[in-house]
Amino acid sequence: MGLGLGLGLGKLMELDYDKQSTLSIEVGTQNSGLAVVLANTNFAMNPLSALPGAIFSVVQNLIGSILAHYRESQREKELEEVKLNI
Repeated sequence: MGLGLGLGLGKLMELDYDKQSTLSIEVGTQNSGLAVVLANTNFAMNPLSALPGAIFSVVQNLIGSILAHYRESQREKELEEVKLNI
């Protein structure tokens, strides 16, 4: 959800393609860390409460890497199209 939120905010603010991608990955990554910290802070008596956030952190890193690769490949396609039009 964080990745989509970051991407949506980037488009709403009319940022360029690279900044949209960066914002998306940053927002998504920070959300996973925040979940672990909040769970440890508010549910210190139950250490397993941080487990979903920790699992999400791993999943988020995988999804973030896939998204970064996809966005880079899209960017390369756009650059090739611009070169062909020149």
